[in-house]
Amino acid sequence: MVTSFLKKWYGDFSQEELKKYLILGFAFALTIGIYWTMRALKDSFFGTFVIGYGGAKEKELYLALAKIVSLILLFPAVIGYTKLVDKFRKHNLFYVIGGIYIISMIAWALFFLSPTYGLANTVASPWRISGWIWYVFVESYGSIFIALFWAFVIDICDQNSAKRGFAFMVMIGQLGAIAFPQIINKWLPKYLGTSSWISVATCAPLVLGIIFIVYYFVKSTPKELLKGYVVKDVSEKQHEPGFLEGLKLLVTHKYLLGIFGALAFFELISTFIDFNFKTMVFATLHSEAERSFYLTDYASTVNALTFLFLLFGINNIQRWLGIRTALALVPIILGCFMLLFFFSSTLSALFYLALGAKAVNYALNGPSLKQLYIPTTEDVRYKSQAWIETFGSRSAKAGASVLNLTKGAFAANSYIMMLTILSLGIAASWFFVALLLADTYNKAIKKGEMVC
Repeated sequence: MVTSFLKKWYGDFSQEELKKYLILGFAFALTIGIYWTMRALKDSFFGTFVIGYGGAKEKELYLALAKIVSLILLFPAVIGYTKLVDKFRKHNLFYVIGGIYIISMIAWALFFLSPTYGLANTVASPWRISGWIWYVFVESYGSIFIALFWAFVIDICDQNSAKRGFAFMVMIGQLGAIAFPQIINKWLPKYLGTSSWISVATCAPLVLGIIFIVYYFVKSTPKELLKGYVVKDVSEKQHEPGFLEGLKLLVTHKYLLGIFGALAFFELISTFIDFNFKTMVFATLHSEAERSFYLTDYASTVNALTFLFLLFGINNIQRWLGIRTALALVPIILGCFMLLFFFSSTLSALFYLALGAKAVNYALNGPSLKQLYIPTTEDVRYKSQAWIETFGSRSAKAGASVLNLTKGAFAANSYIMMLTILSLGIAASWFFVALLLADTYNKAIKKGEMVC
């Protein structure tokens, strides 16, 4: 019965293909479960270490600056990642990069446990460098490790399999994103009677779990299911190894710049909403525990809504109406959200707007954008995708944050009107970029060619 439902709602899976996406779904559940656990702690700890300093204007300033600092500091991190791509391939990268994050998480947990430098020290200051580094560390996981996971998945899926499997895999992943923040951030510290350092420590063995799942997947999956997109012209151009190769590919191909733009446009609009939402949270909730619990509930709700969207078949927009409709629909939805933001910008309204924007992105926009990498080379998937995921997202957040820093120079109504008008212009540009991307993708798939 379950198998029949899955075949009807997601596509005609074979038994082995269903097993493939179930295993990948469990790995994705751990991957984003860890991310959403640390994401709530990222904002909460940053608030304790840095944002607690000063009044409302200072809080807004440091929250915006964190986006800009993360953009700058992630540059060497992505360079390091691309150098590892040249030395290790596919699943081996999980062992290396996963090991780095395991050691780092254990080190952070011990640091937060320190009575002098850790969470027990509630004296906030913009000079508590550890708060800034922690913020960037969590951002790096969200960019690099998740980009690695998707590069690996895209590498072993063709266009037809991706239509069936990506949404199903993401739906399974949402279960981890729903449960882990609640269990690790709320239940575990309360049950053990300790602070949130234990939550960070718990993430380390979960990363180890991802490594074991990937190892089992590679060993147990039939070889024919580990093959990706097949091109008619097999004389694929090979690029010399280089730590900036992914960036060079990005800036020299319109298709990749289009993907970069589509991701950046979403993040620009989303950050306008998210910034105002987070500043209200920090203005309303003053303790680390209150912020952690509230933002954890927000994280779980985002992923629960994403799960429901996928369960009730939002993926069928892409399957039945095509990737063109799926990609073009998202900027229309985000434009409508900004109109709602114009009419109501209370904490409750911002909670639901931020919630809806994230859920639509994860359930519809994300899986569709990932499919765009299928008719691309391995260098694009593993290298350029990391640059796009990191700097498409972070540069947009930094740009939106620069604009958000001008909030104090405007009256509240003028500031909201400016963001709304700008967002509607961004959404219109995004809509046409989405159409061009979809047309290029469809032509490449039809001809069996690589786009770049």
